[in-house]
Order: sequence, then C-alpha cells, then structure tokens
Amino acid sequence: MFGSIGMPELIIIFVIALIIFGPRKLPELGRSLGKSLAEFKRASNELKSTLEEEIRMEEQQQKTEASRPAVSAPAPSAPVATTTAAPAEPVAVPRDHTA
Repeated sequence: MFGSIGMPELIIIFVIALIIFGPRKLPELGRSLGKSLAEFKRASNELKSTLEEEIRMEEQQQKTEASRPAVSAPAPSAPVATTTAAPAEPVAVPRDHTA
C-alpha cells in the first residue's frame, strides 16, 4: 500500500506524530491528510482523463485525414512575363507664393 514503507516504519511515524501533535490534534490531522490525498487523487484522475480524451481526439482526427482521398493541387500556371516601364522623371511643381 505504501510502497517500501513497512509496518515498523509506520508505527515510528505514528508515534512521532503523536508526540509532536498530541492525541487531540491527531484525528484532525488525519482527516485533513485524508481530504488532501483524496483531492490530489481526484485532480490526477481528472488530468489523466483529459489527456486520454485529447489523445483519442487527435487519433480520430488523424484517421479522418488519412481516410480522405488525396486532393491533387492544381498545376502551376506558366509565369506571365511582365514588362516594367522605366521610372518616370520627376516633375517640377510650381510653388504658390501668395502667403
């Protein structure tokens, strides 16, 4: 249940917690620890289900794209030759000196 922690280690941890927190606070501490673990488990299960859903949607999208017939792109048209005109010479604009 606790991995590599055996019964003797659990008893030592319990005795240390009893000495530190006292017999009155120990049940409250146990409840809050249990709630925290339950919340952590719920959050990790939610994350796992979200990731699995995203993976499933991605796989469906890939299957849909793979099952579509390949659409051939239109052949590129021949480039059209364009001529460029020589740049126009600047034109002098007379100023209005009425001001």
